[in-house]
Amino acid sequence: MGTLTYTATVSVDGYAADASGDFNWSAPSGEVFRFHVERLGPVVHEVLGRRTYKLMEYWLSPPEDDSWSPDEHEFAERWKAIPRTVVSSSMTANDLVSDRDRLVPRLDLETLRRIVDEAPGEVEIFGPTTAGAAIRAGLVSDLRLFVVPRVVGGGLRALPPDTTLDLELAAHRVFAGGTAYSHYRTR
Repeated sequence: MGTLTYTATVSVDGYAADASGDFNWSAPSGEVFRFHVERLGPVVHEVLGRRTYKLMEYWLSPPEDDSWSPDEHEFAERWKAIPRTVVSSSMTANDLVSDRDRLVPRLDLETLRRIVDEAPGEVEIFGPTTAGAAIRAGLVSDLRLFVVPRVVGGGLRALPPDTTLDLELAAHRVFAGGTAYSHYRTR
C-alpha cells in the first residue's frame, strides 16, 4: 500500500500560478532542480491533470544536442520510468505520448484510493485542481511545498481555500536564492 503526496511550488501568498495563469516565476534554480531529481526517487506513480501533463511532455523527448545538463537528463530518465494517470475529459487516448500513461476522464476518490492502495511506494498528485478533492477528503498524507520568495497577489491557489489540515513538519530546507522547502505530514 502506497502513500499519497501533494507537491507544489507556490508564492509566499499561496498561489501556484498568478492571476494571468503564469507560473514562470516559479522556475527552480539549479540547486532546487537537483533536489527535485532526488525527490523523484521514491515516487512510483504520478497523478496529474491535462495542463501539467502537457507541460511535462517536455521531459519525454531529450534534445539531440547537448543543451540539457546531467541533472536534466537524470530527471527525464526518472520521469519517463514513472507510470502516470492523466485526468482529463478533453483528451483522448491518442493524446497520450507514452505507453506508461493511463487516461481517466475524471478522478473520483475511489479511483485515487485504488491507485494508492496498489502502489508499492509514493504516489504523487500534481496540480492544485487535480489534488483539491483528495486534499479535502484527507487522502493526502504528505504535502511538499516549495515556497518561492515572491508575492503574486492572486491567481490559482495551491491549496483548496475550504480545507483545514492539522500538519506536522517532517523536513525543512532553505535554498540559496530564498526558496524554502517544507515537507508536512498530516496528523
